[in-house]
Amino acid sequence: MRHLFGAVRYAFWAAGNLLRRLRRPPDYVVFILEGTYPELRALNAGFLRKRLFPDRLSLQELGEQLEAVQHDPRVTGVILHLGGLKLSAAQVQTLRGFIARLRSSGKRVIAWSSSYDNTRYYIASAADEILLQTGGDASPLGVRGSFVFLADALEKAGVKADFIQISPYKTAADPLMRANMSDEMREMSNWLIDAHYEDFIQAVASGRNLEEAGAKALVDGAPYTDLQALESGVVDKLISEEDLSAYLGAGDDPARIATWEAVHKGLLRPKPTAKGRYVALIRVEGDIVDGRSQRPPFRSPLPLPFVFNPRAGDLTVVQQARIALADKRVGAVVLYVNSGGGSASASEAMAAALHKLAAKKPLVAAMGSTAASGGYYVSTPAQWITAQPGTLTGSIGVLSGKVTTGGLMDKLLFHRESISRGQHAGMYDTERPFDDEERKTVREHIERVYDVFLDRVTAARSMTRQEAENICGGRVWTGRQAMEHGLVDEMGGLEAAVAKARQLGGLPARAPVRELREPKIQTPPPLAGPASIVEYALDGVDMLGRGKALCLCGLVDLDAHQNA
Repeated sequence: MRHLFGAVRYAFWAAGNLLRRLRRPPDYVVFILEGTYPELRALNAGFLRKRLFPDRLSLQELGEQLEAVQHDPRVTGVILHLGGLKLSAAQVQTLRGFIARLRSSGKRVIAWSSSYDNTRYYIASAADEILLQTGGDASPLGVRGSFVFLADALEKAGVKADFIQISPYKTAADPLMRANMSDEMREMSNWLIDAHYEDFIQAVASGRNLEEAGAKALVDGAPYTDLQALESGVVDKLISEEDLSAYLGAGDDPARIATWEAVHKGLLRPKPTAKGRYVALIRVEGDIVDGRSQRPPFRSPLPLPFVFNPRAGDLTVVQQARIALADKRVGAVVLYVNSGGGSASASEAMAAALHKLAAKKPLVAAMGSTAASGGYYVSTPAQWITAQPGTLTGSIGVLSGKVTTGGLMDKLLFHRESISRGQHAGMYDTERPFDDEERKTVREHIERVYDVFLDRVTAARSMTRQEAENICGGRVWTGRQAMEHGLVDEMGGLEAAVAKARQLGGLPARAPVRELREPKIQTPPPLAGPASIVEYALDGVDMLGRGKALCLCGLVDLDAHQNA
């Protein structure tokens, strides 16, 4: 029966492609890139939500569209119309990877824009040709980081942040606690900026066939007018979008140009893959929380915690890991991580379930724009970790604390009274800072969580305790730096992780990838195996309980004590 279904699918594919060959395809397919792009396609949403809050195209879907163009030999190439883009360094590098794949297949890639800023030029430098609208410009190029410290402003309002961190490099709470940059934060910020700048220079140098000195001169010479950009080799030609057809054509035969939306149904499709084993995809995206994963209806332009951010819940991820373990059709698993961390107890619960999964099936972690703190914690069970050069990862450390508002209450003439029983019942009361005894207790708790975190890192990455201490302690690294320190195995995005998972699982090169959903019927834990780090790590985290105030990457979380 399975062979019969396979034959029917093949027949439909062959007939469909035969009909498509009767249509004349465009020479170039245009993709207009603007705004923001989530990294993974949206999960299934209800009828009303789809219409009120339509989902944006994801980088994952854009990559599939470009791959469809790549597989049609009748199409000459792609035009990337670059508008205003808001992408992370890792996302830009993912786009550059798509371009490299197109070019390696023989497709020509043209970048066109009315003007170039840092992000647009970073992408365009990977193309065969960079075109600029007549009268356009190239704005200042380079890398810059700005930091805001709120301690004085908060104190003026009667608010004070009181956090204990595992080391001075765990700086997530610094913007709330300090009036200026600490030496450790300055050191770390400099090595991150240096790494991003080096990647940018290398991208420009390789794309424009320049030596490093020439690429730096090109960057330092910005901003450019259109004529200056052409003369300096920043762009290859000044041309309006209306004249692209004539420019890309041959003689009196203009090139046929069409958008993806207009032609995608007429492109040839690759041969269908056989049914059978597949790569399961599990996402850990957003703030790591105790409970279930949630996705807000829309993104806030401001970094507001637990309001418009997606949440990765331990109950959801643990269930998905158990499903992948039990499903015999799952030949390998890719864990996609795009998270700055969150609850330590939720991170450990996820890691424990993923550890059980990795003992039976290949598990590969794919880091997105950020996989830091708890985001790195949940990656430790993986046998292989991929990251983009610009991914922010590491931050292997713990902090805990609260934001006190007693001064604000006084200013507002709010009079509060509390009655409690138990010596430490009011420990996390936001009306006052910790006293010395409470501070000592918090320190002991975060040190215990940090010990568990380090145990996971040393076991997963085959490091000594001292080697781990030298690169942990809250230090944040780019993906490239993390690979140099042994925290990451390969530079690449989701595609690289999927390819590695297929290899480790002995799956065909085009084995399908399917994202797992949370089941309606809960799956119980698997049968217990030999004692491992997972068991005693859970004991250490569980004793911490659930608290009332914690900083999550510099923001306040009123549901947990410790932050990893």
